Amino acid sequence: MLKIESKRAGAELTSVKLDGKEMLHQGEIWNRHAPILFPIVGKLKNDETKINGKIYHMKQHGFARDMEFRELEKNDVRHKYVLESNIETLEKFPFKFSLYVTHIVEEDTLETEYKVVNKDERQMIFGLGGHPAFICDYSSGKYKIEFENKEDNIKFMSLSDGLILEKETPNILKDNCIKLNKDSFINDAIIMKNIKSNKVYLKENEKKVLEFDFTGFPYLGLWAKIEAPFVSIEPWMNTADKVNTDGKLESKENILKLMPNEDFKCSYKVKFYK
Repeated sequence: MLKIESKRAGAELTSVKLDGKEMLHQGEIWNRHAPILFPIVGKLKNDETKINGKIYHMKQHGFARDMEFRELEKNDVRHKYVLESNIETLEKFPFKFSLYVTHIVEEDTLETEYKVVNKDERQMIFGLGGHPAFICDYSSGKYKIEFENKEDNIKFMSLSDGLILEKETPNILKDNCIKLNKDSFINDAIIMKNIKSNKVYLKENEKKVLEFDFTGFPYLGLWAKIEAPFVSIEPWMNTADKVNTDGKLESKENILKLMPNEDFKCSYKVKFYK
């Protein structure tokens, strides 16, 4: 049975224990655990974007991860939070919204669900993603990410100063796996799209550590700080700006759109192994 802890700051998980064993990164080297990425994923060129002709400024991955959410429910198997738009958010992102984050435990599986409600009177455009980091000595060379299905059309994307490069990036799959080592993240995150699989497995040698289900997310990122004791598996709805962006939020690849009073839901699930 899993036991979770979370906090109002960013509605962020701070602990995930399987029969007493901690599985979630505890803040060494990188001071986060499992932040939400909203209303952008990744970095904006010059930390700014144009929405309806006006320039707005946002740091990498947006503001939600650094804001206080309101706690709606908290028990052994369900932690639910909400962030409502306010004066501070409207200065950075000109839409009224409600953002719900719910962490749900079912035996050995954790589900994190996101729900965005457009409370504005016009169409809302936004980005959304997850960023959970799991304890993993990836630098040892013993770990790998294995895909559920054969990936014969996967596309890798590279970053330069946090922005997506247009040039083709080499395919690093070997035996349908990404083998992790001390140099895996020397050029920042590994970003993928055109993925057939709905699940990947983090394995230590051939032993499963966890199964990560990102059904419905078109992008998957892997990231860690150099030689840090964790690896982050990141399901994304969209990505950072491209190097040659026109600067408009609506031009971002796969940007999400909601009409007034509509809502959008997505979730990822992680099954942990002893």
